Amino acid sequence: MPLTPLVPATTGGNEPAAPDAIYNCPACSHYLPPGTLACPECHSIIYAGHLRDLALRASAAEGEKHWVEAREAWSKALDWLPAGTKQADAVNVKIAALDARVRADEDYKSKWTKRLGPLAPVVFFLAKAKSLFFLLFKLKFLLSFLAFFGIYWALFGWQFGLGFTLAILIHEMGHFVAARRRGLKVDLPVFLPGLGAYVRWYSMGVSLETLSGIALAGPLFGLLVALVCGAIALKTGSPLFAALAHVSAWLNVLNLIPVLGLDGAQATHALDRTQRWLVLATSLIFFAWLHEGVFCFVALGMGWRLWQGGYAERPSTKTMIHFVLLLFALGLTMLRFPAPGNF
Repeated sequence: MPLTPLVPATTGGNEPAAPDAIYNCPACSHYLPPGTLACPECHSIIYAGHLRDLALRASAAEGEKHWVEAREAWSKALDWLPAGTKQADAVNVKIAALDARVRADEDYKSKWTKRLGPLAPVVFFLAKAKSLFFLLFKLKFLLSFLAFFGIYWALFGWQFGLGFTLAILIHEMGHFVAARRRGLKVDLPVFLPGLGAYVRWYSMGVSLETLSGIALAGPLFGLLVALVCGAIALKTGSPLFAALAHVSAWLNVLNLIPVLGLDGAQATHALDRTQRWLVLATSLIFFAWLHEGVFCFVALGMGWRLWQGGYAERPSTKTMIHFVLLLFALGLTMLRFPAPGNF
C-alpha cells in the first residue's frame, strides 16, 4: 500500500522563465502601475505564482545539497517581493543560512584537501558520484521486492505471488512516474513484506491538486493492472487472472480509504465539503450494490474527514472527478470478477 512520506526534491528541470508583466491584481483586479509587486488595495503579492516556482526550485536544490543553486533561486525571488515584507525577510534568512552552508562546505573541503593530499580529487569525485549510496538504494528495492514475493509465493503459490507483487509494483510506479513528471525527486518503491509498499517523494511547495494527482496516480495504474488481468481472464478463461483482476481492484479501492498515509487521504486534502459528500455517496452506492466491505470503509473514512473539516480553500473539481471515476471503474471490475475461490 502506498505511503508517501516526504523526502528532498531533485534539481531537475529548467529555471522558471520571468513572468509577463501584470497590470491588474490577480486577487481583486485593481489596476497596477508597472513594476508593482504588492497590490495597494488588497496587499496580495502580485507574482505569487512565479515565486512558488522559484521556491520549489530552491527547495529542490536544498534537498540535493546544492547550496549555491538554492541561493541563486532564493536571491531571484527577492526581485519579485516588496522589500521589508515578512516574505522578503524570510527569504533573506534563507539566503543567510545558505551562505553559512556554503562557507561550511568550503571549510570542510579545504580541511580534507590538506589531509588527503594528492588523493583528495579521487575521494571527492567518488563522494560526488554517490555510487555506493546508489548501489545500496537499488539493492534495498530489489531485496524488499524479493522478500515480499517470497511471502506470497509461500502462501498462494509462485504464480499468484508474482502477479500480486507485480500489481503492487505497478501501483507504486504510478506514484513514481507522476512525481517524476512534475520534476520531484522520488525513490524506487520499497516493499514491506506482509504489509505493502511505499514510494518516498518530496511534496513541499506543490499545490494540493498536484499532491492529489500524484496520490491518485497509484490507483489509476492499479486500475490498468486490474483491467489487463481481467482482459486476459476473459480471453483465456484463466481463474488465476480473474483472481488477480479482483484482488488488484480491491487493493486499489483499499488505498482510496482517506485515512493515515493512504492515497485517498492525500487526495481528500484537495476536496471541499460538497465534493467529499459526493465521494462518500459513491462509496455507499457501491457498498450497497456489491456488498464489498472495502467501499464501506471508504465511506466511513470520508465521513470522518467531513467531521474533521479542514476543507480546501480552492477545491479541485478534477480531483473529485478522478476520485469518483476510480471508485466507479474499480467497483465495476470487482463486479465483473467476483472474489476468487480456488485458482
